[in-house]
Amino acid sequence: MTRLTAEFWVQAYLRRLNLADIPAYVTARGDATAGAVMVKLATLNGEAQAFERRTDLMSGGRQWMTYASGPEREVDEALTRARARDPDLWIIEIEDRTGRTLLDEPGLAGD
Repeated sequence: MTRLTAEFWVQAYLRRLNLADIPAYVTARGDATAGAVMVKLATLNGEAQAFERRTDLMSGGRQWMTYASGPEREVDEALTRARARDPDLWIIEIEDRTGRTLLDEPGLAGD
């Protein structure tokens, strides 16, 4: 099975968000080929969540899990620390009052 490059996945994800009228921005550009991706959801009320893809130990599959959640400033600080540890990390920020990320949709949910 051929894996998508990080940059290709990010561009496809941004396009899907755009089609759903969900504002999204790349706030940190990582390695184009193999960089990991985190998604920050800002609900525009001072709160935010950040998601990362991890391997589920029970199923062995990959899924999006919460990396950080709470006041937006604290989530931003957690992402800054993650980026300092991994400069190849991509960070996408979504702004949606209703909390839509599309990460549970086919093609985005896991591998």
